[in-house]
Amino acid sequence: MNHKPEKTLILVNLGGPRNTEEIEVFLTDLFTDPFVFDLPLPEFLRLPLARFIAKKRSPKVKRIYESMGFGGGSPLVSETEKQAKTIERILNLKTNINWTVKVAMTCGFPHIRDNEFGKPSPDTIYLPLYPQYSRSTVLSTLNHLEKKFKECPVGSGGYVPSFASDPKFHQISARFIFEFFSGVLKSDEFLHFPNVSPTLDWKEIDIVFSAHGVPLRLIRKGDRYMQEIESSVKGIKEELRLLGFKGKTHISYQSKVGPAKWTEPSSLQMIESLAKEGKQIAVYPISFVSDHLETLEEIGEQFKDLALEKGAKSFTRIPAFGVYPPFIEYLAEKVVDVDKSIHHCFCKEMGGESLTTCRFK
Repeated sequence: MNHKPEKTLILVNLGGPRNTEEIEVFLTDLFTDPFVFDLPLPEFLRLPLARFIAKKRSPKVKRIYESMGFGGGSPLVSETEKQAKTIERILNLKTNINWTVKVAMTCGFPHIRDNEFGKPSPDTIYLPLYPQYSRSTVLSTLNHLEKKFKECPVGSGGYVPSFASDPKFHQISARFIFEFFSGVLKSDEFLHFPNVSPTLDWKEIDIVFSAHGVPLRLIRKGDRYMQEIESSVKGIKEELRLLGFKGKTHISYQSKVGPAKWTEPSSLQMIESLAKEGKQIAVYPISFVSDHLETLEEIGEQFKDLALEKGAKSFTRIPAFGVYPPFIEYLAEKVVDVDKSIHHCFCKEMGGESLTTCRFK
């Protein structure tokens, strides 16, 4: 009897508390990560400070999650699980391999350090769900895996790189935006699916591509995240033009935490400025692939309220991909064609730093 080979794909995301009880654990994981909470302090000072901030912020974050209507937690894990089931089905249909697709988070549960997530190899492939490279996301993921397995995954045949500059990603993103405004997307596949005014001419609006911000300290260390965002937006804008879009596009950054300087302009500043000009504003979450706190609450509620209060003619939240078929099929293609021939350290190139066990030093 012929048995199909078996492979495992692990989708990696930042994570989110699944319920109220997990909020402080999630925040502690987040703030103790040296690639996220990057401060010029020795570890014996940085770690206690990180835990203190996590504990202090927990009550405020709890109130925000309670207001979202998902049982006191974030829908990010469950939304990623939907993506996992969808890509698993596609991979099993399109290949002669038995695929199992799992979900791992770098903060909260299920955590990437758990024993069920094996060593990166051609049979155990890790796909971080971050379109753009950043120290705070991709390099953080690689660092978790290096600490666990004592080697960097890059070059192992079990790691799928980010795809910010891929023309196919640009095409899919533009098509998704076009289909959203054209009423083609299936609303029941999305959380809190936004309504589009029937009188809105999407071809003439201002589209704000809002990315999760990062501290400028990371950029000064060599993180090319801002260039990655700009590359994505440039490519998507060109594809939108082919679909008839004539309006303006803007890049901004959201979700700033703490007093340090972060990437700018801030999305709040951008929304307020456009609103005061009486613009019709749409916001697209360029660095997110599934809806959660930052898209549903921050963009969908805070940005909307600000825009309408300051005089915007209209405001529309464009959802994240979720299980949008062309995007999930694109991810499946990248998994099947996973690059086994990486011969250089793109961590140093894209993030300014090689990990200790880099194969290409």
